[in-house]
Amino acid sequence: MDESHQWYLHKAADGQVFGPVSLEQLQFWADQAQISPLDKVSNNGTSWLRAPMLEDLHMDYLVEVAPDQLYGPTTRGTIREFIAAGEITGDALVTNCCSGKESAADDLVGPLPNSEMSPPARNSIRVNLQQRIRELEELLVTERRNREMAEHLVEKLETQLSELREARR
Repeated sequence: MDESHQWYLHKAADGQVFGPVSLEQLQFWADQAQISPLDKVSNNGTSWLRAPMLEDLHMDYLVEVAPDQLYGPTTRGTIREFIAAGEITGDALVTNCCSGKESAADDLVGPLPNSEMSPPARNSIRVNLQQRIRELEELLVTERRNREMAEHLVEKLETQLSELREARR
């Protein structure tokens, strides 16, 4: 395999890394809803970017899963799975992030063959959203703790500076 065509996939959910694989394999995984918006890709195994940032994966869609609640950016394959699993209906609003065009999910992915009507063997969107919310809450707690520690350090340094100024007088 030509080294310039090697890609790696880092799964956010469990930290597993897959690859090297071809770009075509990555595109296939994306179309089959095996790559989430939180996953990362790399063409060298060291510099990573979020999967939706790689234009060739066509993760261009935001899906309205509930009023004022969006999922994505994601692929047509994921939208197809959400419909098949009953997570969204065919009339769910889908927005193409690149063009801004809005359409119904059915108009984007077309009718599902009968073989795709059984629920897919993967976590539901609700579980994925709940997991993402937990991750963001944990990040927020960490950031708050870091800010509080920094504020405490600033107060301590300001006190020491005041004491030094008083001692020089």
